[in-house]
Amino acid sequence: MKKAIVTGGSGDIGEAICLRLAQEGFHVIVHSHSNIEKALATVKQIQEQGHSAAAISFDVSDHDETSKKLSELSNSGPVQVIVNNAGIHHDAPLAGMSYQAWQNVINVSLNGFYNVTQPLLMPMIGTRWGRIINMSSVAGVMGNRGQCNYAAAKSALHGATKSLAQELASRKITVNAIAPGIIQGSMTDASFDKQAIKNIVPMKRAGTPEEVAALTAFLCSDEAAYISGQIIGINGAMA
Repeated sequence: MKKAIVTGGSGDIGEAICLRLAQEGFHVIVHSHSNIEKALATVKQIQEQGHSAAAISFDVSDHDETSKKLSELSNSGPVQVIVNNAGIHHDAPLAGMSYQAWQNVINVSLNGFYNVTQPLLMPMIGTRWGRIINMSSVAGVMGNRGQCNYAAAKSALHGATKSLAQELASRKITVNAIAPGIIQGSMTDASFDKQAIKNIVPMKRAGTPEEVAALTAFLCSDEAAYISGQIIGINGAMA
């Protein structure tokens, strides 16, 4: 059974991805930093459905802690699917943005990608099969007022995605990024009312975490073996 790790697996999109990948037959490692109880609840839900999962907790922005936890995880076999979903917001206009707000968002979304992915690559390469999915955002494609830090981190992931895809293509490992738009969940509910969503999104609705999870599952499948180095939007025709 192939192992998949989903960082930020305790969030709305992360949880949906974990549930879907488990249904597709992966042993899913549900990651959380500050909400391990939610990760454990997701693991329990997966197991009750007859699938395989475990929880893990570490701070993706902490290089040493991440390396230690992933080394322990690799002792039981290589991880062949990485979904880099962990991310945070700390929004403000750049003129009023603190250095810490800039640094925190970059550390989780961009440095977290490196901290999680790099130590898992050689074992994955040894299997000659792998899938790496980097969760971006429409903000990384279009930009967004008040999110210079978030947009910078996500658009930087696009360059990393395309470069890593070229490095791993001969090893039958694909690397892609998904760029969601407005997706239902606690973060969206706090930021957008229904009318605002209708004004912004041509499809006049928010997407669902399950729709993002379905795209993720496809990119992790054998059917998607020739798709790599792509930034794939899921945003109701926003861009």
